[in-house]
Amino acid sequence: MKKNIIISWVLRILAAGLLLQTLYFKFSGAEESIYIFTQVGIEPWGRYGTGVAEAIAAILLLLPTTIAFGALMGAGIMAGAIASHLFILGIEVKGDGGQLFTYALIILIACVIVGWQNKQQLISLLQRFKSKSATIKPSSN
Repeated sequence: MKKNIIISWVLRILAAGLLLQTLYFKFSGAEESIYIFTQVGIEPWGRYGTGVAEAIAAILLLLPTTIAFGALMGAGIMAGAIASHLFILGIEVKGDGGQLFTYALIILIACVIVGWQNKQQLISLLQRFKSKSATIKPSSN
């Protein structure tokens, strides 16, 4: 059990650290970030929105009660980043040797593993949502 806790913390810190590290480039308007989001067709708001989403995912990954939600959010964001690389940008962007693509893969894998380790959080939320939505009766207007 202790081994799983250590693995979870290492993966959570790795994913959150990489997500947070890229925020500077998104919010400072670094040339590479502007180029990427221009190519994808969502500059500047997509860059800002992605930065905010990544910050939220990183924070959720580090809070014990929201681990699974952060993992799900991080995996979704990275799936989009990987798709952008594969279908629009290419693996290598502006001579980075594929570094951004590799980071996206690392974060995706870490988030999938952490999400699986904490799937009970998501199941519990879905069950609560289902039970609450069953008690809400539609109005008959």
